[in-house]
Amino acid sequence: MGSKSDHLEVEILDHIFGKGVYTPPTHIFVGLYTAAPSDAATGSAGGTEVSGGSYARKTTDPANWADAASGAIANGAEIAFVEATASWGEVTHFGLFDAITDGNLLYWGAITTPKTIDSGDTAKFAIGDIDITED
Repeated sequence: MGSKSDHLEVEILDHIFGKGVYTPPTHIFVGLYTAAPSDAATGSAGGTEVSGGSYARKTTDPANWADAASGAIANGAEIAFVEATASWGEVTHFGLFDAITDGNLLYWGAITTPKTIDSGDTAKFAIGDIDITED
């Protein structure tokens, strides 16, 4: 389960109540964290996003996500990052962003089983591992 960022909450509320227009991003970018971000986080701030060792957020498009049902959506395809060329540390959380760098955090959540990513490892989310639920 993920948590919605403050940024996305405001964008959606303004959109629904006619105070603004929210244009969803063309792609969702998946990031990895070694410490939890918060709902107030923007870009890579708030938490510790992985850096170095060839790390980059993973670009996804709509085809990588299952159709939403019962107030939830999950990745419908495996999401695999590039092979780490140095240790990324223990990855404990993920973030979904509207940009490949900086940008706005949209959702974030804890990884069920944190994993240390060492040089030569490839971080992956199997189908259904990223689960975002609206309450």
